[in-house]
Amino acid sequence: MWVKAIRVHELGGPEVLSWEEVEIGEPNEGEIRIKNKAIGVNYVDIYYRTGLHRAPLPFIPGKEAVGVVSAVGPGVTSFKVGDVVGYADNPMGSYAEEQIIPASVAIPIPPAIDYKTAASVLLKGMTAYVLVRQAFKVQRGHAVLVHAAAGGVGSLLCQWANALGATVIATVSTEEKAAQATQDGCQHVIVYTKEDFVTRVAEITSGEGVHVVYDAVGKDTFQGSLACLMPRGCMISYGQSSGSRPDPVRLSDLAPKSLILGRPGLMHYTTNRDELLQAAGEVFASVTAGVLQVRANHVYLLSEAARAHKDLEARRTSGSIVLVPDSQSS
Repeated sequence: MWVKAIRVHELGGPEVLSWEEVEIGEPNEGEIRIKNKAIGVNYVDIYYRTGLHRAPLPFIPGKEAVGVVSAVGPGVTSFKVGDVVGYADNPMGSYAEEQIIPASVAIPIPPAIDYKTAASVLLKGMTAYVLVRQAFKVQRGHAVLVHAAAGGVGSLLCQWANALGATVIATVSTEEKAAQATQDGCQHVIVYTKEDFVTRVAEITSGEGVHVVYDAVGKDTFQGSLACLMPRGCMISYGQSSGSRPDPVRLSDLAPKSLILGRPGLMHYTTNRDELLQAAGEVFASVTAGVLQVRANHVYLLSEAARAHKDLEARRTSGSIVLVPDSQSS
């Protein structure tokens, strides 16, 4: 069968996202086919489009989607046609009307959570779960610095850290995003285009610094983030939205304050199905309990993926971005 999808034949800007027909077969042993209802857009999609992360060409981008099972391969007993499922991280290929994935990575979506909400929170929410509950366990009384606090992961990080009893300091680029960060529970918000975040963090913490920094920006903020940490503080780098990886760090640079540096990835915290369902369950429970408010602020047609990427790169978005297949827009 043929479906519409976004494909990348050469690396570059948003213009390389080609809207075309692709052929999709029947699921093989252990696989299911999903008719996508909502597709999450994440900054990692841009990394693959530009070549910062590598994938064989041509490829269909996207690492997050929610949809309805349309076919089940041999040997699959855990899902049936009509089930609502989602997946996050791997495999790549969600920018399509339908796709085939291993049944082992499919996550049942609770009936109380709609398609767009689930596609907005699955990858970003599980990433936030790993960051605040696994890579560094945020506790009551901790001081936490979150860069890009109005972004999809950043918004969830702020809410979750606040719910855990931390003092959350956020950096954002505009006053509008500052207002959202305040709504997300940040006690202190720094508009970094107007003031130096290192100086402000020192003022806010009376010179003590923060216990942990969550940095998805990369080179532009990396050294300043290290300067904001207290002795024995933890620097968690989980992205590079500035477009550049941080410069190499010498181990001796961490020694003056006994700092810890980490670069966690979701895949290493969901290495088996039990871990995957545990992470997803924590996210869904937090959403239904009201701990996490999911901000699906931007919805585009799948054919408009290039425009979504342009807006994301230009920092014109906040919260989550969702693509909806054109066939479902009417």
